[in-house]
Amino acid sequence: MFPPRILITGANGLVGQALTRAAARLPGADVLATSLSTAVVRTRGGTARLDVLDGDAVERMIQDFAPDVVLHAAGLAQVEACEADREACWALNVDAVATMAAACQRHGARLVLPSTDFVFDGTAGPYAETARPAPLNAYGRSKLAAENALKASRLTDWAVARTTLVFGAPAGVVPRLDLVRWLIRELRAGRPVRVAADQLRTPTYDDDLADGILRIVRFRRSGVFHLSGRESLSILGVAHRVAEAFDLDAGLIAPATTAALHPGAPRPLQGGLLILRAESELGFRPRSLDAALDAVRDRLGLDAPA
Repeated sequence: MFPPRILITGANGLVGQALTRAAARLPGADVLATSLSTAVVRTRGGTARLDVLDGDAVERMIQDFAPDVVLHAAGLAQVEACEADREACWALNVDAVATMAAACQRHGARLVLPSTDFVFDGTAGPYAETARPAPLNAYGRSKLAAENALKASRLTDWAVARTTLVFGAPAGVVPRLDLVRWLIRELRAGRPVRVAADQLRTPTYDDDLADGILRIVRFRRSGVFHLSGRESLSILGVAHRVAEAFDLDAGLIAPATTAALHPGAPRPLQGGLLILRAESELGFRPRSLDAALDAVRDRLGLDAPA
């Protein structure tokens, strides 16, 4: 199956765009990038509209394109939006995964599902794959349920790729800014920002995540893998590194608590992921945070600090 036929859902999102770019670089790969929007980000390979909530449309797409593997990046990742509309969150993050898994099983395709460190409660991170999940919010519960739906399906050839705090520089418009691009926008405009000083994560560069997921595909691995950066630091620490990398005013950055910033949707405080399994079994080698920020600056066409 290599080079494979790859179907990507959610191709207009941050992760979906990174997967589309990376998959299109595989020699001989046949890539179909799909999204709910008709304005799918264009790269080498085909594009199509797909509503993953439409079971008949999913079935037709899998039957007609006959992918070897589906990279299912479609979903609702906005934590507050999931908390506000739990029914919509569940439909997109759980029911659509079960539908996709069933279609993949019927047509002999593999399925790789990106997930999140928000499946954990943040009391003992960074977490290994063997840690017991205990999500705190609707988003985390939906992603854990999606993982469980995949495991409970009749599909035997599947993988889950948990990640955390993904950032990058997508070519097209995405539904929301990631932390790094939000910080760049606000600090360049001279606006003060408040960021969490009590929330630890292992920030992940989008191209590194895409590389890790395609390694799962290439090496035909199954099960749960953690794919993130190696460095564990607070959101406040990330903000200061962004200010340094882009020559922005760190004096505009003020510490705050996660509870104060997000009163309606709790976050795991000591989160992040351990990536030893991915390093040893996949040869996964994420770049340092500073190197990733340099890459974002290059992709955005910004000058390096003097």
